[in-house]
Amino acid sequence: MLQNVAAVLLDGVHPFELGVVCEVFGIDRSDDGLPRYDFAVVSAEGPSLGTHVGGLGITTPYGLDRLDAADLIAVPAGNDFATRVYPPELLAALRRAVDRGARVLSVCSGVFVLGAAGLLEGRRCAVHWHHAAELVRQYPHATVEPDVLYVDADPVITSAGTAAGIDACLHIVRKEQGTEVANKIARRMVVPPHRDGGQAQYIERPLPRSRCDTVGEVLVWMERHLDEEVTVEQLAARAHMSPRTFARRFQQETGTTPYRWILRQRVLLAQRLLEGTDETMDAIADRTGFGTAAALRHQFVRALGTTPNAYRRAFRGPQAA
Repeated sequence: MLQNVAAVLLDGVHPFELGVVCEVFGIDRSDDGLPRYDFAVVSAEGPSLGTHVGGLGITTPYGLDRLDAADLIAVPAGNDFATRVYPPELLAALRRAVDRGARVLSVCSGVFVLGAAGLLEGRRCAVHWHHAAELVRQYPHATVEPDVLYVDADPVITSAGTAAGIDACLHIVRKEQGTEVANKIARRMVVPPHRDGGQAQYIERPLPRSRCDTVGEVLVWMERHLDEEVTVEQLAARAHMSPRTFARRFQQETGTTPYRWILRQRVLLAQRLLEGTDETMDAIADRTGFGTAAALRHQFVRALGTTPNAYRRAFRGPQAA
């Protein structure tokens, strides 16, 4: 049974990622008939720690010996986790925990701590897309999945950035204590009760821009006309360039091709419509330029690893599907 939970911290811990673990496991909700966890915040580097937020510190009486009783040890993200050296005592404690049957969970860059402990060898793992390349470089014998929310490679559970940690925590609760308990905790937190781990990370990645932004006006026009079929020749004419020059400039300034850019924006618009409206799949397909519900479903699954109906249920409840 999942009863004893510890969040182990290093100097420079990120408060949000710590807060995710505290919110799920550290609040007594027994008045609502929910489990009460024996929860502790543990320091791996002395009783007082700094955070990445200026002036905010954390003090705790618990040291690494507290981990010996934990059923689940969570490692939140922190500053420079991809490059720092970790206390050998912490890494040994994590290995002992796994050897005795406990689970370990990382949130975002906390996965680098698990890697340093040797717990990623031969396992699938998740991480925030920003850290994926470095994780692959450091741990080539792990299978890094940079686009998913979390990976359950029991007893090692790894999650991507920030809110994906909530999904991973609720997944563990659901696995150990059932859907009803996980859903009640999610309702108290006002978050979706279930986003599948294989679902893609929902990130509106900023468009990289060069100092010579020559396609900006065309991008604005494209966003406003996602429901229309356009060609590179038509876009080039709007930018007063040849198609070849336009395609090259577009790649330089956005990091992708016009087709891929439009496809991503259409999926993002579909996400917003699924979250905030009751429009039918046919109507959403028409507004987003996919044309048919079947085409919408195909491209949505390719981009996000989940169906439009499943996405809508996750954000608005089963009655909205």
